[in-house]
Amino acid sequence: MKLGCIADDLTGATDLALMLAREGLRTTQTIGVPRSDLDLSGSDAIVVALKSRTIPPQDAVDQSLAAAAALRKAGAQHLFFKYCSTFDSTDEGNIGPVTESLLRFANSEFTLACPAFPANGRTVYKGHLFVNGVPLHESSMKDHPLTPMRDSNLVRVLQRQTKLSVGLVPYEDVDPGPDALRAAFGRQKAAGHQIVIVDALTDDHLRTIGLAAADFPLITGGSGVAMGLPAAYRQGTTYAPVSLGTGFDFPAGRSIILAGSCSSATRRQVETAIKAGLPAYRLDPLDLASRKVTAEMVLEWLARQHASGPILIYSSAPPEEVQAVQSKLGRMKAGEIVENTLAQIARALPALGVTRIVVAGGETSGAVVNALGVEALAIGPEIDPGVPWTRSLGGTDLALALKSGNFGNPDFFLKAWTMLR
Repeated sequence: MKLGCIADDLTGATDLALMLAREGLRTTQTIGVPRSDLDLSGSDAIVVALKSRTIPPQDAVDQSLAAAAALRKAGAQHLFFKYCSTFDSTDEGNIGPVTESLLRFANSEFTLACPAFPANGRTVYKGHLFVNGVPLHESSMKDHPLTPMRDSNLVRVLQRQTKLSVGLVPYEDVDPGPDALRAAFGRQKAAGHQIVIVDALTDDHLRTIGLAAADFPLITGGSGVAMGLPAAYRQGTTYAPVSLGTGFDFPAGRSIILAGSCSSATRRQVETAIKAGLPAYRLDPLDLASRKVTAEMVLEWLARQHASGPILIYSSAPPEEVQAVQSKLGRMKAGEIVENTLAQIARALPALGVTRIVVAGGETSGAVVNALGVEALAIGPEIDPGVPWTRSLGGTDLALALKSGNFGNPDFFLKAWTMLR
C-alpha cells in the first residue's frame, strides 16, 4: 500500500477517497481505525475516517496516532492528514497539534499544509484562503457554529495552533513547476520552518504540489493536494485502471436525506428540495431539548410517508437562529442534540426499508454512519465535486452519499438519485 490517509471527519475522508480513486489508485475508506482482521488487501490507498475535528486536541492526537499506527501496520509507505478545504479549526487546534504528532510519528521534520480545492472555489494566495473569491473571514465560514473562521491568513491561523515554525511558499514558487517548488521547500527548511503553507490557485498547482511532495513521509491538506500523488506514485509502477462509472448499483429500498449542516450551501439545497415538493420534517433543537419532539415521533411521521422519491429530515437554519439556540443550550450541546437525534433515526432506517441515504454535514455523517454500524465503504461515481456515492462493505447493504455541509450545487438533493440504478 502506497498511501495511508487520516481524515478528521467522515465527509472529508470520502472526498479524499474519491480524489485518489478518480486519479487511479484502488482506494478503500474505513470508518474509524480499521480492525486488525479487516481485509484491506488489494488497496493502493486506505482512508481512515475519524470524527476528530472538534474534539479536545489531545483526543484528536490520540485517535490520529492510533490510525497512523494501523495504517503503517497495513503497509502504508506515506501518510496523509486530511482536513477541510476551509481549514476548519480553532486557535487550540486541531490541525496544528495533529500535524505535530504525526510528524514525530513519521520521524520527519518538515511538511506542507494546503487546503486548496479550486473545483469547489477554495484557493490559497499569498497564504490567504479564499472561498469563491471571498477571503475566508468574510465568507459564511465566519458564522460556522463550531469552528468560526475569522482570519484568512493561514500562516497566522496555523501558527496559533503549533509550536513549530510556520512558513509560506508563495504562488511564484509553485507556478513554475515541481522542480521550482522542491527548491522552495529546501529554502524554507533551511530557514528553520517545519510546516509551510503552500499557495494553489488551479488544479495544475495541486498536481505540481503532489509531484514535488510525493516523497514526504507526511503530507497535510485538503483532498486537492492528493490530486498529484497518484501520478507521482505511478512512475515506474503499473496501477490497474479504476473506473467509477456514471451509474451505481444500489440495494432496493426507500430513499432519505438527513441534513444536519447549517452551512449556506446546505440551506440552499434544503430550500430547493422543499420547493420541488419533497416531504420534509424540520428538527428544532429547542423542541428536541425539551422533548417536545423526539426521534420516535419523527420515525412515526416517516413511517406514514408514502412518497416514491426521497424524504427530507433536516435541522439546517440560518446563522441568527443557530446563535439564538446556542445562547440557550450552549454551542456544543445544541449540535450534540441534533446529531444524537439523527443517529437514533438512522439506526431505525433499515427496519423501515430505507437503504439509500444522503447525509449533509461532516459531524452529522459521522454520527449517522456510526449508528448504522458501517465499517468500510467502496467509492462510486461523483455527484458534485468532492461528493461521491458510496456503498457499504459488510453488514447492511446501503448506498450512502456523505456530503460536507459546504459542498454541492443547490440541486444536489434532487440530482443525486439520478446516478443510482
